[in-house]
Amino acid sequence: MSASERPLPKPSEPLPDLLPEQLLRAPHAPAATQPACQVTDLSLRTELFPTGWQTALARAPRIVLKPLPLQRSLPATINIPLRQAAIRTFGFSFPELPAADLGLLAPRPTRSPQRGADQGKSPAAKQTTRIKPPQDIIKLQDRLYYVLQPPLESLTGELRFPFQPFPYQLAGIAFLFPRHAAILADEMGLGKTMQAITAIRLLLHAREVRRVLLICPKPLVTNWKREFQLWAPEIPIGVIEGNQARRNWQWRQPATPVLLANYELLVRDQQIAVNDGLHFDLVLLDEAQRIKNRNSATSQVTRAIRRTRSWALTGTPVENSPEDLVGIFEFLSPGHLSSNMQARRMGLAARDYILRRRKEEVLTDLPPKMFRDAELDLTPEQWISYREAEEHGVVRLTEMGDELTIQHVFELVLRLKQICNFDPAGGSSSKLERLRADLEEVIASDQKAIVFSQWVDSLKRIRAALQPLPVLEYHGKIPARKRDRVIDQFRNDPSCHLMLMSYGAGSVGLNLQFCRYVFLFDRWWNPAVEDQAINRAHRIGASGPVTVTRMITINTIEEHIDQVLQEKRELFETIFSVAGTPASAGLNQDEIFGLFNLRMPPRKPRAAA
Repeated sequence: MSASERPLPKPSEPLPDLLPEQLLRAPHAPAATQPACQVTDLSLRTELFPTGWQTALARAPRIVLKPLPLQRSLPATINIPLRQAAIRTFGFSFPELPAADLGLLAPRPTRSPQRGADQGKSPAAKQTTRIKPPQDIIKLQDRLYYVLQPPLESLTGELRFPFQPFPYQLAGIAFLFPRHAAILADEMGLGKTMQAITAIRLLLHAREVRRVLLICPKPLVTNWKREFQLWAPEIPIGVIEGNQARRNWQWRQPATPVLLANYELLVRDQQIAVNDGLHFDLVLLDEAQRIKNRNSATSQVTRAIRRTRSWALTGTPVENSPEDLVGIFEFLSPGHLSSNMQARRMGLAARDYILRRRKEEVLTDLPPKMFRDAELDLTPEQWISYREAEEHGVVRLTEMGDELTIQHVFELVLRLKQICNFDPAGGSSSKLERLRADLEEVIASDQKAIVFSQWVDSLKRIRAALQPLPVLEYHGKIPARKRDRVIDQFRNDPSCHLMLMSYGAGSVGLNLQFCRYVFLFDRWWNPAVEDQAINRAHRIGASGPVTVTRMITINTIEEHIDQVLQEKRELFETIFSVAGTPASAGLNQDEIFGLFNLRMPPRKPRAAA
């Protein structure tokens, strides 16, 4: 029977089931075959069941609507607070590259309310900081480019800063911006990191640079990432890490304007970083004293990187001798300095490349740093062990004659210094007794203290002796992934008053300005490293005066070392007299031999090959 011959159902009868295909096809059928029109009650229940595979999964769920009266009246207005959301940036725009290749573009940041630092404010006199071209720029056009730049104080209207920069920091930014070779050698705690990041930020926005390589010690990678997020949140950072395949891919990423690598990985990846044709517009070295030895693998790989600009950050441009500064300049401007230069001439030659400021010069409101030398006598047990080790050691060195080397003398010095800390037999220590007494004052005043030592074994002895006092440790044997948690606990836990640190792990890259007391349980070889350790606490934002206690045992090797180091300061004051920086140095071989009234044996002539 055709559709036209099918009888119409009565209104009381249910409608016949029609397939969906028939319902859809009926309106488009020829006029001769269309069924007669009828009025259908839409309230009648009609269910359509799709056919095919897994029909039950395709059925629409049954929805039941139930009206509910309002329990309370709607408010007349709704207030929604507006907050400025931090936008993650995935790329940086340059005019010659399409935006699609760089990912999402960062919107131009708007100005946010400024808030100053809590402590350590510099003079707030209104002034303008201009960018001055360096002396090696000769062309008038190039010099005018920098001279006609607006004052850096106007940056706060264009770029967002979490804090208002100090005037001396703006001067440091103006120093770095135009230079292709520069050392920012400010004293620790003056914000070298912030100044370098802001200078890089300006160069990127001005399209003066496109690719930047930042090299730092491995423990400081996290700190640099944090500082970039604070001072330049719109600049993407790529960290060179992971396995070899991942690192090879990271080195070649063109969409990442700033790459962050540590010195150890740089040496490991020298094939791609140096030999694969990579070129960087700027290479920045943090803790640049790591390349002071020109013969080291780190120095050689760093100098071989293809680059246009070379910057260095260091609080100690000279650690042991003027040769250290020559090694850094081989990266900045090869051949500009030589080892045979006199101190005054070397300082004049480096004047236009180095900027160094001291805290007392630029931060008039920074809390003072007070030193006190705790001159202690050894305990009777320590005296016995010390005299025995010294007498036997000197006799042995004297008997060695021409076979004597610096390593033999150095071993005796280390042995005597360890006895000055703890007696090897019974473990008695006059330094520990003094430290325990001073810590009672620290805890009673609800303050925090740091104890530095060059030996992890001494730190563990101190911790065991101070039990059950909660003491934290931070040294090379603490895994790197746990160090940030240790610092956070020390900062936020009110019951933790003491942190034990080694000079190697705790002298760089840490901000511990909430500590009011620093104890040098034993002395390092040169005051430059000690200054770095002390300035972890004495820096911008310090909550009050910082008291530094240097423990020295009298009539021992420690007293002799201290006297020699004090005498060597004058030479390095001469080198940096232009910037007013006393950079200190350690002992050379002749001075180490002189600690025991020994003479360095003459060098044996090398045998002909």
